[in-house]
Amino acid sequence: MSTKIQFRRKVIVIVLLCVAVGGAVVRHYATPGTTTRDIATLLMVLWVPIIGNVIAWLVSKRPRRAPRAAVAAPPSFDTAGAFTPHARVELVFRKPGLPSQDVPIAPGEYRCALVVDKEGFSARWVVPAGEPLERGKPAVLDVEFLSPAVARSRLAPGASFRVLVGEAFIADGRVLPAA
Repeated sequence: MSTKIQFRRKVIVIVLLCVAVGGAVVRHYATPGTTTRDIATLLMVLWVPIIGNVIAWLVSKRPRRAPRAAVAAPPSFDTAGAFTPHARVELVFRKPGLPSQDVPIAPGEYRCALVVDKEGFSARWVVPAGEPLERGKPAVLDVEFLSPAVARSRLAPGASFRVLVGEAFIADGRVLPAA
């Protein structure tokens, strides 16, 4: 069933194509360099917008894919809530390359990846207020894993790891036995 607009569009397409074909016939028989030949050339160009409409119509008839199911957002510490320690670790923060950056680790929450071989496990730790951590000296901290079931299998007591923040390894550590 066609609507009035669809019918009108079909009529316009047919009329413009007929005008373009008529222009091609006139151009073929017209003498080169005459005004008649130039006008016939312009009439032939009328098919250009029609081709765009035909292509748009063909695209609209193409079968469409079903919409994808919504993908659940990956787990995040932002939704994890309060800090819940899963392991106790000993960290030794590396000295920075510039002496001006050799300052203690300030109190607050820090997020990182604990890297064992080529595997990384998202974690966070908290430096308590009033207890900044010195670089180069061992510090014992509680760590919370984003996925504790996965991380504990590779980060068992005694396991060594590196701490990755951004693109830099900032510390080396090992998992301490549960107290």
